Amino acid sequence: MTRGQPAAIQEPPVTANRFRKLKLDGFNNLTKSLSFNLYDVCYARSAQERRDYLAYIDEEYNAERLTQILTEVTRIIGANILNIARQDYDPQGASVTILISEHPLDHEPENPEKPGPLPKKEGKEGKDANVVAHLDKSHITVHTYPEAHPYNGIATFRADIDVSTCGKISPLRALNYLIHQLDADVLSLDYRVRGFTRDIEGVKHYIDHSITSIQNFITRDILHDYHAVDVNNYQESIFHTKMSRKELDLDHYMFHAGAKERTPSKHEGDRIKKRIYQEIQEIFYSRNLDG
Repeated sequence: MTRGQPAAIQEPPVTANRFRKLKLDGFNNLTKSLSFNLYDVCYARSAQERRDYLAYIDEEYNAERLTQILTEVTRIIGANILNIARQDYDPQGASVTILISEHPLDHEPENPEKPGPLPKKEGKEGKDANVVAHLDKSHITVHTYPEAHPYNGIATFRADIDVSTCGKISPLRALNYLIHQLDADVLSLDYRVRGFTRDIEGVKHYIDHSITSIQNFITRDILHDYHAVDVNNYQESIFHTKMSRKELDLDHYMFHAGAKERTPSKHEGDRIKKRIYQEIQEIFYSRNLDG
């Protein structure tokens, strides 16, 4: 896949000692928000397989599984869970609310421009869900959207995730973990810092950590599997990265719910790969392409 270069990328301003430790006057009032969409694409030959795919997603990403993921996110970013409320729905879906506060800090948190931790190996549980977590004045939300095309065999699963934190902790530490947990073909990532905090001299500061690219918070092993493009506005503290998977292995994209699996012929395989490739391209560029 060929990726065009983004136009008019601004370079980050250089300020001497910009991120030295500052003595703040009270609470750090900066809000740091990480938002991203993850898209998983597969091919389901028949109407039954498409129904089975939706049932699989419903079972794989239920409220319990997503609550486990959000629990680990709160640990990674340095927050504390106060309360969890969870509800599954019939015929499908779920909601989860997690109340969280920032841990009492006896030291300045480290927010280096490097990847955060990866997850421990876990078992698989599952079902479709909406998850909302509140972090004092901040929040974590996850919404899932399974979808299957009735005619061309393409089925997709989208997860929208928002992690917003107030104060010293940063959601960027959770990015590497979340990408690893939710294997995706296309990712659209946004990070922005809003508000300001003051030092004891009364000077306002609009960002409290160094960042040149969201990619610097993702491991090289993950980035190796994707094409990645940045469009950043450093002056406004807005950072955007889009990623799409490089390799298209047909076996990875064929959904088989039952015991009877049929290997497609070369002609059929090429046709399926073309459909999958086009789907990924259209999601990446957010526009329909000629078939």
